[in-house]
This record gives sequence, structure tokens and C-alpha cells, in this order.
Amino acid sequence: MTVKRLYETMYILRPDLPDQEADAAIAKYQDFLVQQEAEDITIQHRGRRRLAYDIKGHREGIYIQVNYTATPQTIESLEKSMRLADDVIRYMTIKLDPEALEVEDAEAVIPDAEEPVAVAAE
Repeated sequence: MTVKRLYETMYILRPDLPDQEADAAIAKYQDFLVQQEAEDITIQHRGRRRLAYDIKGHREGIYIQVNYTATPQTIESLEKSMRLADDVIRYMTIKLDPEALEVEDAEAVIPDAEEPVAVAAE
């Protein structure tokens, strides 16, 4: 049995894709993850942004971020699919550490510290 881990994939679609085709590409990769039994899929459409450098002749790209839980084999299949696709100009997947995320969330909500109480010297 293969262990599922938390991953984040950021991919950049060609900027010349019409909105309908961009939405279709996003749905295609989401459906792919569902078919591969990925769980907790969250998609964030980051919009059209300027690239730091030209990629395949493009100066802009449509950024999509996907967070999900899956097996390493799913990542291999997803990246192979993206590598062969004409609509994706760049992609990157990282494995997230769930413990680090819990620490960040805990630090984000820090209760108000009580005011120090002055103690009178006797």
C-alpha cells in the first residue's frame, strides 16, 4: 500500500488561451487527479501574470495552483501529462510537510498576551 502525501502543483498555462480553453485545461487536470484517487483537491486560479523571463516565447502566463493529497505515482502521471500538453508551458510539484503547515497555522493565531503585572517591592 502506497502512502498518500500532501502536494502542491503550480502550473502555467499559455497566455493566448481563451478563458473557456483555460477553464477546460484546469478541469482536465482536476478530473485527472480525481481519476487517480487524489483527495482534498483545492484549486486556486492565480490569474494572468508577467513571467520573470520568456518561456517558449511567452512573456505572460496563466498561473494555477493545486493542493491535494496523492501518491507519488499520481505525481509522475500528472507531470507526464503536463509535459506532453501544448497548453502548459511550465509546471512544478512540491511535497508539503503537513507538520510544518500545522505549526504555521498555530503561529498565525497568537492570543493576546496578558499585560505584565508590576509587583511592588516591599
